[in-house]
Amino acid sequence: MITRRTFLGAVGAGLAGSSLLTAAESKPGPKKRLAIITTEWRYGTHAWHMGERFLVGYPLEGQWHRPPFDVVAAYVDQSPEGDLSRQRAAEFGFPIYPSVAQALRCGGDKLAVDAVLIIGEHGTYPKNELGQTPYPRYEFFKQTTDVFRKDGRSLPVFNDKHLSWKWEWAKEMVDISRELKFGFAAGSSLPVTWRMPAIDLPYEAEVEEALCVAIGGIDSYDFHALEVIQCMAERRRGGETGVAAVQALRGDAVWQGMAAGDWRGGGWDRGLFEACLARSQTLTQPPTFSHRYPTEAQIREWVKEPLAYRIEYTDGLKATMLLLNGLVQDFTFAARLKGESTPLSTLFYLPPNPNVAYSAPLMSKAEETFRTGKAPCPIERTLLTTGLVAAGVQSLFADQKRLETPHLAVRYKAPRESTFARS
Repeated sequence: MITRRTFLGAVGAGLAGSSLLTAAESKPGPKKRLAIITTEWRYGTHAWHMGERFLVGYPLEGQWHRPPFDVVAAYVDQSPEGDLSRQRAAEFGFPIYPSVAQALRCGGDKLAVDAVLIIGEHGTYPKNELGQTPYPRYEFFKQTTDVFRKDGRSLPVFNDKHLSWKWEWAKEMVDISRELKFGFAAGSSLPVTWRMPAIDLPYEAEVEEALCVAIGGIDSYDFHALEVIQCMAERRRGGETGVAAVQALRGDAVWQGMAAGDWRGGGWDRGLFEACLARSQTLTQPPTFSHRYPTEAQIREWVKEPLAYRIEYTDGLKATMLLLNGLVQDFTFAARLKGESTPLSTLFYLPPNPNVAYSAPLMSKAEETFRTGKAPCPIERTLLTTGLVAAGVQSLFADQKRLETPHLAVRYKAPRESTFARS
């Protein structure tokens, strides 16, 4: 079982301190100027989730935190029915410009903002042959950094979700941020949202295998589930050294892996799967609602399109991402630690609509990046996770072939301090 020492170590990592913005840091003073660059701005989109936190504030440690930023400009790529950007512009007094460059310069000839929030999610962009949606995150980023180059000044940038649908572009984005020396943060709410229980992987733990059970589809929620795995796995002994191979499974191949019950047999650790389901708050039940652990037959009946990514890290760690729509509606994680008989496991908790409070911790990370010029979470995590999404999609397109991924030799050391929300 998980020993008291291991559990306290995991909890202690979370309580020792956090780079989450605290309410005490919310002091009045001159406000900085923020530009929002987004694909579209409707109810329920990420511009609504995230950009509006800088217009109206967000809950933080039992207070309503109002960021020391004024949104002074926006670029909105598409304006479908239900567009809110014009209404928000009128209400809060900022212009919407016809290009990214004009938004960053506020209609003038020089950079006129202090930070940039890029939200390249949602909108009408035709899928490519791999089933990916080529959201223009890279294009927005390049247009932003072109202004930095021309105007001789760089600003902190936050990029929503993964960096790009294309690995080469994602790598270029990180390289440019290093070249121009600006704080670059990215990712989604999953690594920074609340957890039940509120634990982290013990720092420098020896991890043998990890698993995430989640919902959603490719090139979207697979990124969230892979972030769940990566924000935990990066804390293992030796730090992150990259991924050697990825294989995607779908349909009957997933059921064969589940029946195998272990990695060597082509599947995953059955005990980790059980630990994940035990943490789920949305585990599907038969019509009698009898609080039962589902049988394999029930899982097959409820899940119509199962999907798995099997990930082989270069240091020997094995990890599996399972998207099981119909079985759960949340994100759970479990890991097998060396010398422990019981898996470490937790639920990555996403509070419900309408306040979607999980975007608040994420925007506190963006705000911290904008205030300090430094990203509180490693950009390498998002880079590697971006590459894992692309590799998983490519494996599916290649008839579920195992793909070696020498380009994913991304090395970094995660901060010891935990960065997820706890209050």
